[in-house]
Amino acid sequence: MPSRFDVLRVTTFTKRYGNLTALSDVSFSIRQGEVLGLIGPNGSGKTTLFECLGGVLPADGGALLRGDRPLTSGERVASVFYLPDSIVPWPTEPVRWALDFTIGFFGGRSEIRGEVVQRLGLEPLLDSPIWTLSKGQRKRALLAIGLLMPQPVLMADEPFEGLDLRQTREVALALRAFAAAGRTMVLSIHQISDAARVCDRFVLLSGGRACGEGTLEELSALAGPRGAASSNLEDIFLALT
Repeated sequence: MPSRFDVLRVTTFTKRYGNLTALSDVSFSIRQGEVLGLIGPNGSGKTTLFECLGGVLPADGGALLRGDRPLTSGERVASVFYLPDSIVPWPTEPVRWALDFTIGFFGGRSEIRGEVVQRLGLEPLLDSPIWTLSKGQRKRALLAIGLLMPQPVLMADEPFEGLDLRQTREVALALRAFAAAGRTMVLSIHQISDAARVCDRFVLLSGGRACGEGTLEELSALAGPRGAASSNLEDIFLALT
């Protein structure tokens, strides 16, 4: 297993739309080789936070730090890859082309291409144009693109959306395998049962605020004084939010 240390720190991220505060002073750490789950219901601010961290949206406050130093825009691009939900990149191109383009144009990880294809079950889909894929198939193809990107931190928005139970378990095992090899995963997940199966640590987000951060055991200890000393992540989330 890779050593555990904070590779990045998100500090006091804030985003406003007029009088609406979508994110309010959100802070947490991201550790090397972990699967970190950003947990919250739809509308809690998960996608907004990912878009700010990924440089898609400008934040109104906060910083992404390595050590005590904010990352420059160039360092952020080199460190973090944000994979949005429900996009259809290069729709007329086959999956094979998209994977090869990711490796060739972006300097992606050619050495793991075969493993990514195998673990995500993409072999039968390699010659299919991306627009023809079902939602679940397209999700797996997008995750393959994200895993092949060179950045050490992959932020994936709703990676299990559109997958059936078997596919969810297979994708979860794949993500854990690549994390064990040193890749850092930050996953936005609204289905708490999915998060509990795959994540090492959790950040609980509700109403644009971070309400807890830690392992299941650490969050259970936080929830204990509120009458929810439980190992069930759903009970813990309800108690802390």
